[in-house]
Amino acid sequence: MSMMIAGVMSGTSVDGINVALVRLAERGQECPRYTLLGHEEYSFPAPVRRAILGMMNAELARVADLARLNFLLGELYAEAVATTARKHRVKLDLVGCHGQTLYHQGVAERFLGRKLAVTWQTGEGAVIAARLGVPVVSDFRPADMAAGGKGAPLVPFLDYLLYRDRRVGRIAQNIGGIANLTAIAAGASLRQVVAFDTGPGNMVMDAVMEELFGKRFDRDGKVAASGRVLDGVTTRLLRAHFFRQKPPRTAGREEFGREYAGRFLQLCRGASKPDVVATATALTARSIADAVQRFVMPRFGAERRDREMIVSGGGAKNPTLMAMLRAEIAPLGIGLRFSDEFGLPAEAKEAVAFALLAHETWHRRPSNVPSATGAKRAAILGKISYA
Repeated sequence: MSMMIAGVMSGTSVDGINVALVRLAERGQECPRYTLLGHEEYSFPAPVRRAILGMMNAELARVADLARLNFLLGELYAEAVATTARKHRVKLDLVGCHGQTLYHQGVAERFLGRKLAVTWQTGEGAVIAARLGVPVVSDFRPADMAAGGKGAPLVPFLDYLLYRDRRVGRIAQNIGGIANLTAIAAGASLRQVVAFDTGPGNMVMDAVMEELFGKRFDRDGKVAASGRVLDGVTTRLLRAHFFRQKPPRTAGREEFGREYAGRFLQLCRGASKPDVVATATALTARSIADAVQRFVMPRFGAERRDREMIVSGGGAKNPTLMAMLRAEIAPLGIGLRFSDEFGLPAEAKEAVAFALLAHETWHRRPSNVPSATGAKRAAILGKISYA
């Protein structure tokens, strides 16, 4: 039996809404087989994007505005899904919506006498279900955290389905606002998969472009390509505790948001604007390569095998970043490929992942990967809103 599912994702870069239409078919005891039928992207209206960025990790935010944003995003997600389904002429059975992360704290901290790890994804599932007339699975991360995990990363379930190989060791590297990887050694089982956030993806680059050029991002990496990397700055930044921290680990705007970008610009003071953008781009490439060398290569073992890094996410569209990353991982004997080569467009991957996770939840099956999140047990993820 197959199901038609819309996966919905809006990430930490707050670029907009990604919708993927996926047909998923059961295969007995194996992972379900998926077919991507369509994918669309919708930009947030500028005032909505400003509001989301203003409420992310904010010290002060009005409770009324947070509640209103929750319902507004539900409406926007529903409209995006409805438009996509009409365009591709499909009838949906289910929606899997990640929501918009406003705050993520994967490590327990003290609050009112208790130590708590917490997360918050907003975008009301009940609104989406009511508008579309189909059930919605949303709010995926808390179930993993309740089981002792960090609530992230969740995409490794899809990575394993897509990229496992008996002979080739693969690293699925997603570069969104934050960069994260899934390492699948040759012949590895799902329990042996390791995944974690490597550090900044596009977040610092985008913040620097906004500050210095008034632009949302460095289109085609052209500004970075015209600059010179300040090696001393990247070396200093990579000494930070986060980059030495062993997996599982997660990051967000709490680590690499506005305050971090401000410190980064201070360290680059006196340099030309292109040099600053080039340095932000190099920071992403070098932090990824550093994470691979520290925490992935020992798991891949000394035996000489084929090794590949498969890149997805918005960062895959930045040729300058890709050239820097290719140069950084070449000494490790790792080749660079793109998720598009495997039939999955780079920008659609996370939306497809949440369609798959919704499918597993609907069938009451766990879909977190405890070796990636640090959870003590497998967990069925998400909450279901019925139409």
